[in-house]
Amino acid sequence: MSYQEMYNNKVCLSGVIVDEPRFSHEIMGEGFYDVTISVKRLSGQDDFIPLTVSERLMQDETFETGNLIGVIGQLRSYNRLVGDKSKLVLKVFVRELTEPDANMPNTIELSGFVCKPPVYRTTPFKREIADLLVAVNRAYNKSDYIPAIAWGRNARYANTFAVGEKIYLEGRIQSRVYQKQLEDGNVEDRTAYEVSVSKLEILND
Repeated sequence: MSYQEMYNNKVCLSGVIVDEPRFSHEIMGEGFYDVTISVKRLSGQDDFIPLTVSERLMQDETFETGNLIGVIGQLRSYNRLVGDKSKLVLKVFVRELTEPDANMPNTIELSGFVCKPPVYRTTPFKREIADLLVAVNRAYNKSDYIPAIAWGRNARYANTFAVGEKIYLEGRIQSRVYQKQLEDGNVEDRTAYEVSVSKLEILND
């Protein structure tokens, strides 16, 4: 992986493990596990963020439920087939463990390309919001498609972006529970993940 591919998608998280690791998949004899951590916002609310971790990082008792851990990695997207529809799944791929940082428990930096026209809107309380979908290059000619949400002045700025424009953003990963009405009429709680943007700029390189 090139230097650019390593640092155009960087996530640092500190949180508490809320479930037991679950086997996900194996690549070239190396096992990977899924686990969820709870990361506290300044408001006191928790974001529940899914991680994928190599078994070589899961030593001793580090990944027991209730433990506080720090991780550095990348936010990655995967397409998962649910019935006859494709669903975008987001997880943090952990590259290394680090000391938990209570002052900066949830940070992400991305540089990538706007791949859909921004969707700008205002809430009933006149709060400005813009939704973005950013394509971030990964090794082996792959890309991750990361949804992001900007607010206020950043939302107005994001609304000027053209498809294909290269941008840089900073923020945090947030989880959001919403209700999905199924074809049989039942309603199901689901969780969406997105980047809440704090800094945004166009890159000219």
